[in-house]
Amino acid sequence: MAEKLHVVMLPWLAFGHMIPFFQLSIDLAKAGIKVSFVSTPRNIKRLPEIPPSLADLVEFVEFPLPSLENDVLPEDGEATVDIPAEKMEYLKIAYDLLKHPLKQFIADQLPDWIIIDMMPYWMVDIARENKVPLIHFSIFSAVAYVFLGHPECLVGDGQKRLRPSWTSMTSKPVWVDFPSSVAYRNDEAVGVFEGIYGENASGITDGERVFRILNGCQALAVRSCAEFEGDYLNLFERSIGKPVIPTGVLPREKPERKQLTDGRWGEIFKWLDDQKPKSVVFVGFGSECKITKDQVHEIAHGLELSGLPFLWALRKPGWANDDGDALPSGFGERTSDRGIVCMGWAPQLEILGHPSSRGIIHFTRGWGSINESFAVWSCPYSLAIHLRPTFECKVFG
Repeated sequence: MAEKLHVVMLPWLAFGHMIPFFQLSIDLAKAGIKVSFVSTPRNIKRLPEIPPSLADLVEFVEFPLPSLENDVLPEDGEATVDIPAEKMEYLKIAYDLLKHPLKQFIADQLPDWIIIDMMPYWMVDIARENKVPLIHFSIFSAVAYVFLGHPECLVGDGQKRLRPSWTSMTSKPVWVDFPSSVAYRNDEAVGVFEGIYGENASGITDGERVFRILNGCQALAVRSCAEFEGDYLNLFERSIGKPVIPTGVLPREKPERKQLTDGRWGEIFKWLDDQKPKSVVFVGFGSECKITKDQVHEIAHGLELSGLPFLWALRKPGWANDDGDALPSGFGERTSDRGIVCMGWAPQLEILGHPSSRGIIHFTRGWGSINESFAVWSCPYSLAIHLRPTFECKVFG
């Protein structure tokens, strides 16, 4: 009997990346493929449990995050959600130090494939040395990559010629050869340009990381599908000259029904059952979103003025002393007849799929919440607030 294919998965240290990598791992295991999912101990403890039926096919592989001098990272800071924005560059330094144990791990395991995120550019050399083919799995949309252009645009003279400043990101690229309104707004373009091309303490820009990975991989997988952005997937494949494989939206595994009918969530779903069809607005914060007090209060003010029933999933912000301190004074009392605020995690797929759901307001930098909305398309309205989703929403009109 032939041995099962073995794939090593290496995501970046952000839950908006780790969760799609985890779900892709589950889908590969369902197809009979053995998966080694690599991350740090604390991150692995915070991931969903592996379904018992797949426990012999999916293995969590833990490597401690290397420590840095002068304690520049907070204790137990192993993911972007744990770390202030101004210290993110140090997380990249620590992550890059994982190349040493991973080099030995790959040499020992010799997997059939390695699937990596956008950050571990050093895996290109490790894969080549061990003659293991490499796939880059993008948790971003194809349109985001197409907008950046050919990999040569990410570094050196190519970047200086085609992306000399943030203003170059505010209009449709010349290489997009079909009608498109996709471009960044001025306020978005500044942050995106700095995030991709700006120098940081790790010694390598994010743009160069992606450049090396795109050049060194044998194929790309994209968390998307042809129904959403077929023209962009085709253009991306032509531009990169390598296979581009859409994985679909990779929705999260649904929780056991018992988890949703017991305790607090049982009461909330009963409340949803009592609402009119397509009447409830769901407000959700992405795992990476560090929202300000002014933003929370403005959203609360808007919900109060709207008069609509709402369900708001809000994790306690870092600036709040406790759950009650996160909201404007008296907000709960003034809206108790038509709204619920749930502090902490929420089963977004089940909420959006409920007949009473009318739409979602996202607070996220990523593509994940939009994908989850598509996965349960009974929810007809979506408003994304933050950088990337407003850009990608233009694809869908």
